[in-house]
Amino acid sequence: MLRIWGRQPLKGQVKISGAKNSALVIMAGALLCPDDCRIRNVPSLVDVSRMGEILAALGVTIQRQGDTLEVNASHIGQSKAPYELVSQLRASFFVIGPLLARLGVARVPLPGGCAIGARPVDLHVRGLQAMGADVQIEHGTVHAYIKGNKQRLQGAKIYLDCPSVGATETLMMAATLAEGETIIENAAQEPEVVDLANFCRAMGAKIRGAGTNTITISGVPRLHSTDYSIIPDRIEAGTFLVAGAITHSEISLAPVIPEHLTAVIAKLHTIGAEVITEAPNRVRLVPGQHHRATDIKTMPFPGFPTDMQAQFMALLTLSEGNSVISETVFENRLRHVAELNRMGADITVKGNIAIIRGVPMLSGAPVVATDLRASAALVLAGLAAEGITTIQGLQHLDRGYENLEGKLQGLGAKLCRVESESEPASQPTTESPETANSTASKS
Repeated sequence: MLRIWGRQPLKGQVKISGAKNSALVIMAGALLCPDDCRIRNVPSLVDVSRMGEILAALGVTIQRQGDTLEVNASHIGQSKAPYELVSQLRASFFVIGPLLARLGVARVPLPGGCAIGARPVDLHVRGLQAMGADVQIEHGTVHAYIKGNKQRLQGAKIYLDCPSVGATETLMMAATLAEGETIIENAAQEPEVVDLANFCRAMGAKIRGAGTNTITISGVPRLHSTDYSIIPDRIEAGTFLVAGAITHSEISLAPVIPEHLTAVIAKLHTIGAEVITEAPNRVRLVPGQHHRATDIKTMPFPGFPTDMQAQFMALLTLSEGNSVISETVFENRLRHVAELNRMGADITVKGNIAIIRGVPMLSGAPVVATDLRASAALVLAGLAAEGITTIQGLQHLDRGYENLEGKLQGLGAKLCRVESESEPASQPTTESPETANSTASKS
């Protein structure tokens, strides 16, 4: 579990890792290429390791050096992804598009991951069917193959009922090697979709419109090797911005792409904090003396990201006035409310709406993380709380944040991992500001 001694000021600069959600889908996208691919700025995360194991089980050769992956998918040994791995990782379903495009057949178990609500694969299935695939779901496994005597998927016009990131990425990858032109309408516009499109383009794919609601892909017979660097993680960056705000601390973040943080920065401005762009890839959080309540509604990009909802809820518990958060993306993503209330927050849930009444302070308490972003919210609450907070369920945290406690320690936070509640509650040693800044920069 993670033990946090709260009310410590933060200071310095923190290095933002590569985007988890880009890394996972780009690793799957490497299946499209029969040559070597080098993927840089890959974060060291449990989810990334799991995706690597899934690719290795398919016959892909993967080597890691630092934050760089060398991937060779020249010999895909089989078309079936192993259930015991897929069941642990939602993003593993991404392999169905590239496998089907490369081999003409794919068998992928229905995926697992965080229990934050229903994320059906029907949009993926209907899109692949529109491209000429026969798709059946039997005994928990999706079987897909190209019908008739066709060698390749066929270009198609596909309208997504909702702008699903996963469906957009799956169908875009499948279409890169299809025969003819594919148009995806009502496509997701998230930066990670654009990152995948840029990766595929770097391999020779012909993709237009990524980042808009209509993506056009002209299929090519073959893709080639590339050397590609993943974008910074906008959710990690947003989490650290909230860490600065909730502790009333001035911190800097780099590298970041400010345009990916527009909605988060706008809400921070609304509550009274300021985010200053110091360089094209660096921002600084200047907290307000008193933070004000605000209302938030989660939406697909460019709206406010559902992946930042829990972290902002932690911040709003200490803001003056009443706030309302409407979770419109996932129906089961407010389970952290009970844990925040254990720390002294005043939050009421009605359906998918949380009403947060600001309180003067939070108090350290034993809490349990229920999903990835909930774990980050509890860490943030612990940083601001009076006393000691212990957080269980760190397997969620390790899925999506690279060395979060190390980076926070580098900024001056006092926290450490312990085996049990009974371990002595002695605080970790405090680093000098110079050492802290150096540690944060290297993490």
